[in-house]
Amino acid sequence: MNSYIKSGLSDEVFDNNVLSSTKHEEEIQLENKLRPQELGDYIGQEKIKENLKIYIEAAKKRKEPLDHILLYGPPGLGKTTLSHIIANEMGANIKLTSGPAISRTADMASILSNLSDGDVLFIDEIHRLNKNIEEILYPAMEDFVLDFVIGKGPSAKSMRLNIAHFTLIGATTKVGNLSNPLRDRFGVIERLEFYSNSELQKIIKRSAKILEVEITNKACEILSNRCRQTPRIANRLLKRIRDFADLLNNGVIDEKLVDMALLKLQVDKVGLDNNDIMYLKVLRDKFNGGPVGVDTLAAALSEDTSTIEDVIEPFLMQTGFVARTIRGRVLTELGYKHIENLKG
Repeated sequence: MNSYIKSGLSDEVFDNNVLSSTKHEEEIQLENKLRPQELGDYIGQEKIKENLKIYIEAAKKRKEPLDHILLYGPPGLGKTTLSHIIANEMGANIKLTSGPAISRTADMASILSNLSDGDVLFIDEIHRLNKNIEEILYPAMEDFVLDFVIGKGPSAKSMRLNIAHFTLIGATTKVGNLSNPLRDRFGVIERLEFYSNSELQKIIKRSAKILEVEITNKACEILSNRCRQTPRIANRLLKRIRDFADLLNNGVIDEKLVDMALLKLQVDKVGLDNNDIMYLKVLRDKFNGGPVGVDTLAAALSEDTSTIEDVIEPFLMQTGFVARTIRGRVLTELGYKHIENLKG
């Protein structure tokens, strides 16, 4: 008898779990498929690409690892994708981790000691590393060694272990939260900017081709205007709109369908979703347009402060709907007008 029947689970529950797991794996594979593998295929961030191409070619000519790189900017702009491309262009393996995942110094030491020469170590949310773990990184980044202490008290001894020559790529949405000693050890520091509509249209068309879905130029233009100038959101919306197209329009995404689908997905004319609208309305109705502190706003919205600062606010400030002042957040005239023009 199958184990899931013995445990009291029905066939239906088991099958749903299998389907859910399969769907998750398919989503991961699809994300990897949409991700460009070379600098030439990466759309946008032209200045960063130009610089990286020089750094990579110079490092390869010298047969040395690339200098450590810090990428920062709002989420969804391609920091992880760019890190994969850098590793691919260098012909190196990439090891992935994140600041919150490294809770002990032993974890960091283990990761570093298991790297091979030329490997790329990518640490997402690097600003969330604690200070003790940061201190292990300092000699590793500068001299490719690990310093540690054996024993306690008068008999304690300092030991030094050589490690592979590697490249650290750190990604963060809060570069100001990095300590100065860690930030200063990066040889390359680059800020990723929001994307233009023309760049987003190229990304959407490329993704549509990979997804094997037809999208008209007008539909592509509409979607590019409503994805918050962010490639990750553009691809996420495109995948969901494709579902509507497959069922309702013979797999074609046209102007009418994209408008209908985005209405169903509750994305407004400039790309704001329910969380953004709620933020603006709470700022207007509960705090008379501000100024109000971010912690107070987070409490009123029942959201985490980091979600407010990293996910919701960057685009609202980019569009000019919200301003950040010394006294707190303020709803601008543009923000007031946008809320007034919304239906319901």
